[in-house]
Amino acid sequence: MIELMLLVAGVIAGALNTLAGGGSFVAFPALLAAGVPPVIANATNTFAALPGYVSGAAGFRDELVRHRARLLPYTIIALLFGYAGAELLLHVSNDAFNRIVPWLMLLAVLLFAFGNRLNALIVARAGGMRGARLTGAILLLGLLAALCVYGGFFNAGLGIMLLAYLALAGMTDIHAMNGLKLWISSVVAVIAVVRFALSGSIDWYYGTITLVGVVVGAYAAARLAHLIPRDLLRTLVIVYAGALTVWFFYTAYFAG
Repeated sequence: MIELMLLVAGVIAGALNTLAGGGSFVAFPALLAAGVPPVIANATNTFAALPGYVSGAAGFRDELVRHRARLLPYTIIALLFGYAGAELLLHVSNDAFNRIVPWLMLLAVLLFAFGNRLNALIVARAGGMRGARLTGAILLLGLLAALCVYGGFFNAGLGIMLLAYLALAGMTDIHAMNGLKLWISSVVAVIAVVRFALSGSIDWYYGTITLVGVVVGAYAAARLAHLIPRDLLRTLVIVYAGALTVWFFYTAYFAG
């Protein structure tokens, strides 16, 4: 029964990530419901999401080649600070993580709901911010480092944050931005999964079931994308994730 629940959750998560984003809002709670401890559930969710990032980045390989000058610095930062985020997670107790999760969920939901407007605002204003070259470049790299720490620690909402970062960095080609977003997410997830695996913090059995579901859901959604209203799906994800966030706050701070 648990295996079927995780498989279905993985299918839904994979489909959501392909169509609208927000798959972690399904996969992570499903792993918790299966009885996986919070820290391990979070690490396992990163493992289950990894194939989607890698296959997505591969789909944008032409855009990545055109922006290959960015790949080396972005990869180095993603490796170093994605690892730092994963290391940070491993030093947080399950009880402490339970209290942190509602705030991370709230941040992720807000980013999911308003990320497009944020990106548009940043694109509109980024042009006037490119004068201070050196200072701006250092601040941008520092921001990317912080985002990679977040991605290694929690992951949900990272894609929206990275799109906003790339817009702030002066990019306007959405295809190239999506490619770089997926590349950075892949690198962060890979190094985080390696660190989690070395520490024994991944539930391989439940994680693999979820991963299979994610792959199936992503493929099916890609084939059926033209049949599903994306705006309606986004609205449903926001409502569901918002309710889930309220539940996490209740269980962390008011239950018991």
